[in-house]
Amino acid sequence: MLVKVLHNGNCSKSNAVLEYLDENGIQFEIINIVEDPLSVLELKTVLKKLNQSVFHIIRKEEKLYLEKFASQNYSEEEWLQILSENPSLIQRPILIKGSVAMLGRPLENVKFFIEK
Repeated sequence: MLVKVLHNGNCSKSNAVLEYLDENGIQFEIINIVEDPLSVLELKTVLKKLNQSVFHIIRKEEKLYLEKFASQNYSEEEWLQILSENPSLIQRPILIKGSVAMLGRPLENVKFFIEK
């Protein structure tokens, strides 16, 4: 089954997952979320597959988050819009396999997810 990878090329963990998939002959499709940001609807779909709220995928250590968003109290809908407009704030990589998804870290979890 093809694995979709929500990817940011500036992220070492995201690049490491791609390398692992490639080295292990696993077919995957890269979705570069920086060059092609996800819409609010696409984010909702990913969250449903992750079985998580939007708050689970926000990069709270990111400089942009700390400077612009940390002191605010946004709703889930507002965060969906913010992440759609600021994809660097999304945890990555996110792997999607059919109707399920997972955050691609640590790498050991990726191995389990792929084999399952």
